[in-house]
Amino acid sequence: MTALNAHRAAVQARPSAAGAVLDVVIPVYNEETDLGPCVRRLHAHLTEHFPYPFRITIADNASVDDTPALADGLATELPGVDVLHLEAKGRGRALSAAWSASSAPVLAYMDVDLSTDLAALLPLVAPLISGHSDLAIGTRLARTSRVVRGAKREVISRAYNLLLRGALAARFSDAQCGFKAIRADVAGELLPLVRDTGWFFDTELLVLAQRAGLRIHEVPVDWVDDPDSRVDIVATALADLRGVGRLGRALLTGALPLTALRAQWGRGPLTVSPGRGPLTVPSGRGPLTGPATQVPVGLPRQLVRFAAVGVASTLAYLVLFVATRGALGAQPANLLALLVTAVANTAANRRLTFGITGRRHVGRHHVQGLLAFALGLALTSGSLAVLHAVHAVPARPVELAVLVAANLAATVLRFVLLRLGMHHRRG
Repeated sequence: MTALNAHRAAVQARPSAAGAVLDVVIPVYNEETDLGPCVRRLHAHLTEHFPYPFRITIADNASVDDTPALADGLATELPGVDVLHLEAKGRGRALSAAWSASSAPVLAYMDVDLSTDLAALLPLVAPLISGHSDLAIGTRLARTSRVVRGAKREVISRAYNLLLRGALAARFSDAQCGFKAIRADVAGELLPLVRDTGWFFDTELLVLAQRAGLRIHEVPVDWVDDPDSRVDIVATALADLRGVGRLGRALLTGALPLTALRAQWGRGPLTVSPGRGPLTVPSGRGPLTGPATQVPVGLPRQLVRFAAVGVASTLAYLVLFVATRGALGAQPANLLALLVTAVANTAANRRLTFGITGRRHVGRHHVQGLLAFALGLALTSGSLAVLHAVHAVPARPVELAVLVAANLAATVLRFVLLRLGMHHRRG
């Protein structure tokens, strides 16, 4: 007997009171043809290859064919198979009800057609069992995934995930692959916040988890699309768009307690405890501490801080320009005002926007700032030159308006250059 087989035998020989480690939910609606083969195949795979106690829960979404009777028969026939009968349709409703009622520490679901290769199931749930990750998703859009499906579904899937990246700043790659898992303690906190009861349920859950700072593990899968899928693509797409709009509004207005959840799970920004020796991970799930220079906040907060520094710098630039314009002339005054504010801007962004303290690499950072200054000088000087070529003596408000517009363009360029130079460089 191999070590793996010995381990599997020992685990499965535990008393049944220990309960299932994994509960795989299969939501179904009128699936009398596929249900039996699906559950038997999944049960055989878990029995042979999964080294922990498991449960399979058939979540019947108010089916009107023979699906309920078949589900009850499978529960009688196969050990570890349960049935949950629901009175209303909705995949999200079925998953929420089944996961909320389960006692297993790790919860998963897959579609009844078993489009995903079951070999990916253990890699999907292993990081959740170990405690490394909070959610896990199968992805059909990874480079190493192997997918067989029609061009229309491929285009729709990729377009939908691009929409999520643009509208909701999603960082996961595949929102709607029917192959996901979540830790039960995390589900207990997130499920009450998820409003959708249909196909948008997955997306809403993942976006909330990401915004709460939870770790989402992705597993490339082999996927063969079911040609007999009954999903109404148009209706589902419209419902998803409504869900994106609703969730986007809730995130913008702060209607969801995500900050509290982030703090509860210890997933806030990494913090600094100077003078404590090597970087350490404290007990529990709190933030990392150590002597390293401060780790910067995420991109949205960086943009806000950079904008605040930029507004202050622009005001200082305009004051200096107006103060020296009469004595030096337009171009020299522009050069002097830009040079002074560029040095101050780099120092402020280094500390406030990108969280870098100390003098290490300070020279390099100011060189990068001066490079951004040179490009800004080219933009503003060029704008002034064009303006003076068109109007020999332009009105002062027009001159200032042109400079403000040129400085806005230079500011965007400065942020990109400074972030490339300073982001993740805090040795």
